[in-house]
Amino acid sequence: MKIKKILNQNRRDFWADFECENCGSIEKNVSGYDDRNFHDNVIPNMKCKKCGKSRNDLSVIQKVTETKYPEWQIV
Repeated sequence: MKIKKILNQNRRDFWADFECENCGSIEKNVSGYDDRNFHDNVIPNMKCKKCGKSRNDLSVIQKVTETKYPEWQIV
């Protein structure tokens, strides 16, 4: 899954639409957390509800997604 569009963000919590790299299915209004762990570990392991594949299953390498705030900053 990859972030298609961030709909809303409050501090590090956000809600976004995610798109499957395999089948193109879109999951709407999914909650997430804007830190390195979520972007580097959680998103690549998110399974699509339609096809059941994750980014790691497909061996897709995505560019590094920048966080809104630096890791050291307390928000």
